[in-house]
Amino acid sequence: MSDKKMLGNLLKQAQAFQEKMAKSQEEAAHKTVEASSGGNMVTVRMNGKQTLLSVTIDPEIVKSGDLEMLQDLIIAAVNEGVRKSQELMAEEMKGLTGGMQIPGLF
Repeated sequence: MSDKKMLGNLLKQAQAFQEKMAKSQEEAAHKTVEASSGGNMVTVRMNGKQTLLSVTIDPEIVKSGDLEMLQDLIIAAVNEGVRKSQELMAEEMKGLTGGMQIPGLF
């Protein structure tokens, strides 16, 4: 096989992989994860693109008037949501790469 033909095949494979990756990322954007903190006092929902979709706060924590605790619970829930969202994307990419770790792909 000539070098030109091999290069052409390699480019076609790279393009097909890129298309599959884009489709996988789009599908992950429609999947969601939930995370909570403080015994479900604060719950967040995020999608696979790490976009925060919703925050639910238990009214009891608001009634307590402890603003600092509420802020800490929100931060903890969002950080856990980001971690879960990253895991979701890593699983999506693992399916594409056959489990092979590719630098820069989650």
